[in-house]
Amino acid sequence: MRERIYRAALGLFAERGYLETTVEDITEAADVGKGTFFNYFPTKEHVLATFGMERLGAIERGLKKARATNGAVLPVIRELATHFAGQASESPALLRSIYSAHASCAPVRAELQKRIRHGRARMTEMFMMAQERGEIRSDIPAAELARMTQLIFMGVTLSWAMNPEKALQKTGEDVWDLLAASLQAAGSESKRKVFGRKRS
Repeated sequence: MRERIYRAALGLFAERGYLETTVEDITEAADVGKGTFFNYFPTKEHVLATFGMERLGAIERGLKKARATNGAVLPVIRELATHFAGQASESPALLRSIYSAHASCAPVRAELQKRIRHGRARMTEMFMMAQERGEIRSDIPAAELARMTQLIFMGVTLSWAMNPEKALQKTGEDVWDLLAASLQAAGSESKRKVFGRKRS
């Protein structure tokens, strides 16, 4: 039931916009009562919080994977940077609606900032592991690498939402390949490697 309400809400956000969608619209689309909605989501803002939590969940899983292996960390970071959450990768309209909500609604914006900080802390841990394992440059603090990577890929998603010329994942991979060259550790094993795949 929760998933049903959630998917109905995201569909309406993409179609009408976040601010223009009411709780009544969502319950009608999901064919549930208003009380049922509030059993799962205290407010409309909590629907977007759930969307953001999916992304945080992916980052947490990536960190757990990186900790569990003594191998390369950069392929894990690459996957996180270039694989985008759920159906957002298929819906520029949904992403535009989400960005609009963040820009115009203070509670949503506050929630976004909280998620950004949480995600950045986890990404910092991964960059630190990559530095310790000699995969990437160590002259820039891991926290700064995490911050810049986060900013770059937030920009990628926003730009793609405005003008989706090609698939979001392909766009992300192209940007990552460009970024990867500047992350390369000096004297690393192979200048041919772009973290997670090799150039031909």
